[in-house]
Amino acid sequence: MNTKLIRSQKGRLGNLEQRFLAYAQFKKLSLVRFGQLREALELTAEQERKLLSRLARGGTIVRLKRGVYLVPPQLPLGGVWNPGEEVILRELMRACNNGRCQFCGWTVFNRYGFTEQVPARITVYNNRIYGPRVIGGREFTFIKVPDRRLGGTEKAAAPNSPESLMPTKARALVDAVLEWSRFGTLPKAFGWIRETVAADRRMAAGIAEAARRFGNQGAIRRIGYVLEKAGLSTSMREKLRSALRSKTSVIPLVPGRPARGRVCADWGIVDNE
Repeated sequence: MNTKLIRSQKGRLGNLEQRFLAYAQFKKLSLVRFGQLREALELTAEQERKLLSRLARGGTIVRLKRGVYLVPPQLPLGGVWNPGEEVILRELMRACNNGRCQFCGWTVFNRYGFTEQVPARITVYNNRIYGPRVIGGREFTFIKVPDRRLGGTEKAAAPNSPESLMPTKARALVDAVLEWSRFGTLPKAFGWIRETVAADRRMAAGIAEAARRFGNQGAIRRIGYVLEKAGLSTSMREKLRSALRSKTSVIPLVPGRPARGRVCADWGIVDNE
């Protein structure tokens, strides 16, 4: 327990706040639920509610969702805690029956240098919750997806560390085609794919595999067509084509544009780019 830091904040924190933080740190609690410490601290329900509210408003703890709070491992200097986005998301998912999540959208596209656009909201795939939320002063948009749509993230940098919530570049490119209507990424995503493969030919197979695992039929058709023209190997081409349920229907390469152009029967694509 870091009592030195707690003592340094006596001018700002009251005795009850100090007792709460000292107990949580002593017990190594990172998540605290409403009612959990009531008996240990000899509080009424109203006292506990006001205590948690004061600490959350002051930025010392973070309200993850109703009745669940994220507590720092030690009181930060200045008394205001600013946990990273991955910490917030991991603990939120743990509080939501051990859910899973990962970043997606323009935050990821910016990370990989596809765009200079910096989004105001952080978009997150997950299998528990949906909709916009503000947590720890950050704005999130949660997109609820089935478990099969989660995965394709970067491996942990250090042994025994949790896997990153950041998708691989290949998975990010698949999402840019798959979620074109949500993110407004077509046709520019095709340019991102071509530039990525031109810089590293090995990426073609990685993108194809990510499309096979996580794409829908439209995404597989569009990505397969673009990759084949960029130099996809014959073996990977056939593996990706085997994921198509129908090879007779035709869709436009760029949705929303007139379906006029050369037809590629192999992928069922009208090249209207």
